[in-house]
Amino acid sequence: MEHTHTVKMASIAEAVLFACGEPVPSERIAEVLGIDARELPDIMDCLNKRYEEAGSGLRAKPLGKSWQLCTEKEFAPYIRAAMENKKSAPLSNAAMEVLTIVAYNQPVTKSFIEHVRGIDSSSVVNTLVERELLEEAGRLEIPGRPIAYRTTENFLRCFELSSLGDLPPLPILQPPGAEADISEKNTPENTSEGE
Repeated sequence: MEHTHTVKMASIAEAVLFACGEPVPSERIAEVLGIDARELPDIMDCLNKRYEEAGSGLRAKPLGKSWQLCTEKEFAPYIRAAMENKKSAPLSNAAMEVLTIVAYNQPVTKSFIEHVRGIDSSSVVNTLVERELLEEAGRLEIPGRPIAYRTTENFLRCFELSSLGDLPPLPILQPPGAEADISEKNTPENTSEGE
C-alpha cells in the first residue's frame, strides 16, 4: 500500500511540475501533496525511476530549494533543432497583424494591440518576442506601468527594410458611406422622359 501511495504522489508531483513549467518550491509541492517536505526526495526518486524505466527524456531535478521538470542533456541537440525549426516557421496571419500594428504605432502595449485587433494577443506577442521580431521598449509612465513593445533590428532584416521609414504607406480608408456619395455624383439628376 505504501508503494501505491508513493506512485500516486509521484504522479501528482509530475503533473504540478509539468503544468508550472518552471522551478516549484519544495514546500509548495509538499503542501499540495499533503506531506512533510522531507518526504519529497523519495517521491521524486520514484518519479525519476519511472522515467528511467520508460527510457524517457525527462527528469525531475532539484534546483536549490525547488524542483523542476527538465530534459536529459543527451537530448539537447534535438531540442535545439526543434526550437530553430519553430523560429523559421512561417508567420501566422495573427502574427503579421500584430507586427503591422506595432511597426506603424510603436512603442505600443499589449492592450493597445488587443484593442486594435479586438482579440487577446498575449501569446502572439510572446511568440514574436521569442522569435526576436519584437522586444520590450520599457514601461509607459501611466497607471500600471505597462510594458511597451517595438520592432527589432531582426524585424528589419527579415522584411528587408533598412529602417522603419521604408515601410509602405498605409492605405487610406474611405469612411462608411463614401461609396454612396461617389455613385450619386454619377447619377443624372432631374431627367425626364420628354428629353
